[in-house]
Amino acid sequence: MPEPPEGLEPLEPLDCAPLLVPLHGELLSLLSGLHPTDWQRPTVARQWSVKEIVAHLLDTDLRRLSFQRDGHPPPAPAEPARGLVEHLNRLNAEWVVAARRLSPQVLVDLLAWSGPRAAALLSGLDPDGPALFGVAWAGEESSTHRFDVAREYTERWHHQQQIRDAVGARPLTSRRWLWPVLDTFVRALPHTYREVEAPEGTVIGLHIEGEAGGVWSLRRDSGRWGLWSGAPAAPAAAAAIDQDTAWRVFTKGLDPAEANRRMRLAGDAALGAHVARMLCVMA
Repeated sequence: MPEPPEGLEPLEPLDCAPLLVPLHGELLSLLSGLHPTDWQRPTVARQWSVKEIVAHLLDTDLRRLSFQRDGHPPPAPAEPARGLVEHLNRLNAEWVVAARRLSPQVLVDLLAWSGPRAAALLSGLDPDGPALFGVAWAGEESSTHRFDVAREYTERWHHQQQIRDAVGARPLTSRRWLWPVLDTFVRALPHTYREVEAPEGTVIGLHIEGEAGGVWSLRRDSGRWGLWSGAPAAPAAAAAIDQDTAWRVFTKGLDPAEANRRMRLAGDAALGAHVARMLCVMA
């Protein structure tokens, strides 16, 4: 990566592993206080209920333990030509349907077993070693464990937040919890802009506003977009979005049109508005 222009700095390394255990503790505490009717409340997660999201979180732990800890091979796509997203959606749907047979208490008991074990596995990996799975939503076929673990943290955080939204529970949106999510998500920006052409040296600024927010910049160098921390002096385009809108649109909880209405754009509006197309989930 070239030397950053004035006002920009390289990104700080991701370090989400220490948050996995306390985040899981927050989930168990939340679930233990749910009323029986809360488990059937609808959420924004692809029409899943609260119970179905909890089942998906359990599946996330069990898959990771099976594939990475135990070396059990992942199931092959039934129809490889249809792609990774459809394969994952099918696996998720199959599990959620089967989990309808389980009571909420059984799901909580299983999560109490799986969560600490999955966290210990992920936390014990060499941060700079090669991950089992690349972070596909950032355009990576291979990734470091550091990025893979951060992706796992964002998966667990945003699904827990969807549950909290559905049942009216206290959100986990302080800087401790949400900053690592946003700092991980923005690393998908170069992939999001991969087909957007611009002159060399073009810079686009993104300001996510709020306690957990920050400022990042995309810069075009050698025909590619690179991501930096900080705000440029004179960006070609700039987008400002509040932290609540940001995590929702990046996880498909808010459509790009609504995100565009909530964003404040400066400079080349079409260039800046492309931020709202970023997705940090496989969908």
